Amino acid sequence: MSSELYDIVVIGAGIAGASIAAELSADAKVLLLERESQPGYHTTGRSAAVFSSTYGPPVIRALSRASERFFNDPRSEFTPHPLLKPRGLLFAARADQSASLEALHEELGDAVSRIPLTQAREIQPLLKADYLAHTLFDSSSADIDVDALHQHYLKTYRAAGDTLKTATEITGLDQSGSAWTVTTPHGEFRAGIVVNAAGAWADEIAALAGIAPAGLVPKRRTALLVSPPDGVETESLPMTVDVDEEFYLKPDAGKLLISPADETPSAPCDAQPEDLDVAVCVDRIQQAFDLPIRRIDHKWAGLRSFFADKCPIAGFEPGRDGFFWLAGQGGYGIQSAPALSRTAAALVLGTPLPQDIQDEGVTAEALSRTRADLNP
Repeated sequence: MSSELYDIVVIGAGIAGASIAAELSADAKVLLLERESQPGYHTTGRSAAVFSSTYGPPVIRALSRASERFFNDPRSEFTPHPLLKPRGLLFAARADQSASLEALHEELGDAVSRIPLTQAREIQPLLKADYLAHTLFDSSSADIDVDALHQHYLKTYRAAGDTLKTATEITGLDQSGSAWTVTTPHGEFRAGIVVNAAGAWADEIAALAGIAPAGLVPKRRTALLVSPPDGVETESLPMTVDVDEEFYLKPDAGKLLISPADETPSAPCDAQPEDLDVAVCVDRIQQAFDLPIRRIDHKWAGLRSFFADKCPIAGFEPGRDGFFWLAGQGGYGIQSAPALSRTAAALVLGTPLPQDIQDEGVTAEALSRTRADLNP
């Protein structure tokens, strides 16, 4: 079987793989491989992403801050409009959740503000008056055009003359000397560097290379689309999140996207919603909102993959030249993609991290597999 030679093979064409492939394509011959028939079929294509610099652990918040300029001004021939649309984020708490609210406020600081309950119910009139006791508000959050972001990276990658191969499952991954051989049913591909951006399957890809798993845990999250009450205009409503993240509600093209914010460990798979999670979602939403749910217009589930400290790995595997991890973005992969892809590309190429990303406090160590928080 003949093999094709590349500088870098990227495994996975969701937002992680597409973005790093695009960032690398100006400096290297890159092959992008995707096991499904279309890129972004699993997590990326099922994301209801919101941009918020208050969302996630510190390194994610730093990457998100460093991504904001691109979201507002992509300067891409493939994305002629901003990728963000303003959408306030309201944290809602019951009386018994006051301690959680205080802890969240202390963590997020000036990024959020307390607003009177009367104002909270003006901007989110669906909240029940006898439910809401405390609030925090993030006025800087926004909806992300996920498909436009993903397409920007795929089109940028293709414009460099590089190749995307879909429906191409990895069946073998072997290193000989300084070269990796990636085996698929459609042929073999050789490269000096392999980027493991396989999402929920990242540990399985590592196993093919004889590399110990990094402890990635895919977790299922359920989402439903329902109609708003008659006469309620949804466009101006904020995203509303329980302070303990037991649910969220977000306007979506005239409907309401609701979720129980579940995080059920799962094997890597084509995730589907389970009846119990759907019932829990409806119950939690109806406890907090005046929202009769008589029919579910659409339901789905996706996998969000986490390492132990809920931060991604972007770095080479210690002791295995040329095997690079880009995995474990959890629920933050879309909002952090512009900065994380630039960071990861610099690490792959052995160049300094971009200065604007360093200025936010991001370091290579914070993203490495050997970091202390991942290996206490």
